[in-house]
Amino acid sequence: MSQFCCPLCGDVLTETPVGLRCPAGHCFDRAREGYVNLLPVNRKHSKTPGDDKGMVAARRVFLEKGWYQPLREALQTLAAELAGPAPAVLDAGCGEGYYTGGVRDALLEAGKVPQIAGVDISKAALQKAAKRYPGIEFAVASAYRLPVADGSVDLLMNVFSPLAIEEFRRVVRPGGAYLYVVPGARHLWELKEALYERPYLNEEKETPYEGFSYERIVPVNYTVHLPSQEDIHALFQMTPYYWKTSKDGAQRLAEIGQMDCMIDFKIHVFRRSYETA
Repeated sequence: MSQFCCPLCGDVLTETPVGLRCPAGHCFDRAREGYVNLLPVNRKHSKTPGDDKGMVAARRVFLEKGWYQPLREALQTLAAELAGPAPAVLDAGCGEGYYTGGVRDALLEAGKVPQIAGVDISKAALQKAAKRYPGIEFAVASAYRLPVADGSVDLLMNVFSPLAIEEFRRVVRPGGAYLYVVPGARHLWELKEALYERPYLNEEKETPYEGFSYERIVPVNYTVHLPSQEDIHALFQMTPYYWKTSKDGAQRLAEIGQMDCMIDFKIHVFRRSYETA
């Protein structure tokens, strides 16, 4: 049985030799890389929504060098602590699966039997994810219309992805956990100093969300040394600044050969509240 449900009628999806099928006969073929596309055509806002191949490739290069490994390890620790013995885990906005795969490994090492799924709107990202992590179910889908059943998720992760809080409230079971990763105030400060004449601090806030209770905020702070322009450019290309920076700012960054850069994350840990009459 798939962790996903039909995006057209909401019924359960089961495995077939070529993909997924619901009792109503809606079929979704599996791509050769291993993912399925559960994003209906009428919900696409562009021909190729989400991160393009260039952003995905840059992020893969950057992440494989371990620059964000401390964040991955923090998520692994939290997942092993918060998840039960056989958790259903969903990574909403999973990208190329770096954190999804890390959490899967941590849960298995902790002796748990997880069912792991990841969704992202970027087909290019899921092509990488499904090839790299064949033991995880991946689907092209929007975080605002998650193809999973009500109250079916024990642990939801949202790492630098859209905050679709109504959908998250719908799919996380009462007592389930929600991990929300956002940039801290000084995240990538030195990069921003190179790009902008007046760099700004990121806003930090604690926002209570209906249906969830705050447990804690886990900071992940450290400095990385980027030894080459290639590494600096990979970091730049995987951030939103790549599309928002002037040519002058991009040129200033291109002239820097190495950089020490602050990494500043906050992991907001929530629990899904039990409904009261």
